[in-house]
Amino acid sequence: MNGKKRSGISRREFTRRAAIVTAVSLVPASAAASNSTIAEAPPQQTPDLSALPPESQAEAEARYQTILNLYGTRFSEAQKADLRRLCFAAQPPLDRLRSFAIDNGSAPSLYLKPLIEREVKHIMPPGVGRVGKAGQATKKP
Repeated sequence: MNGKKRSGISRREFTRRAAIVTAVSLVPASAAASNSTIAEAPPQQTPDLSALPPESQAEAEARYQTILNLYGTRFSEAQKADLRRLCFAAQPPLDRLRSFAIDNGSAPSLYLKPLIEREVKHIMPPGVGRVGKAGQATKKP
């Protein structure tokens, strides 16, 4: 860059420092006082496979196998076990969602409402023009 040497820090270094400062500021004081920096997660419960119908078990197993076929080399054994647990844990909500009967004519339960309320433009009735000097509407010629 024209032989000029920069005296400041790079964008990458700035971002790294900002991330560290943010992470440190988000740690509660009680956690910082103790010597454990990472809180241990509660033990994961294994899903009850007997509660699922056979079709749901087959679907969850197929989902798990599909993910392993696509991305299996990227996961460790612990991640694969967690992935299987998640596939089976996601199945009951899917079954409940699919239990609702929907036809082509069914209206959506929720309508999208814009977050921004736009100003409504009032349209003047035909034959009414601008307001005259006395505050009365005048007719258009």
